[in-house]
Amino acid sequence: MEQMTDTRLADQLCFSIYNTNRLFAKFYQKALEPYQLTYTQYIVLLALWEQNCKTLSDLAKELDLASNTLTPLLKRLETAGWLTRCRAENDQRQLTIQLTEKGKEQKSAIEKRLEKCMNEQVAINDEQYYRMLKDNQRLMEGLKDYLESTQETFE
Repeated sequence: MEQMTDTRLADQLCFSIYNTNRLFAKFYQKALEPYQLTYTQYIVLLALWEQNCKTLSDLAKELDLASNTLTPLLKRLETAGWLTRCRAENDQRQLTIQLTEKGKEQKSAIEKRLEKCMNEQVAINDEQYYRMLKDNQRLMEGLKDYLESTQETFE
């Protein structure tokens, strides 16, 4: 069994995840092409499918995106008819984001397309998918915990 400290590039988990991330971006670009959506636009829709009608600040926090990154993205989604942005009546400073009928209706078709692409083109079944997701979530939590515990050291 190889050691985690092996310095060969091909044996580095971080490099493997980096390359996987790049390939995922290309995968989603191709899979979402019929809907003219980018991956980042798709994750906005995912967040709204979980809970429609969110504030800009809540959405930015959930997606871990700066509002200056999110705002142009939301404008493009609004122009394409996926969502609406409106000011809250009780607080004009608060921007609320919600799905349009198109945004709601396309959920099922997009999910089916992505599942088909993942299962048939990438050849990953549901069990493998959820095992990898669980492993990745455990890794993310470990990295977050480490960075939070050593925050003073890195600043």
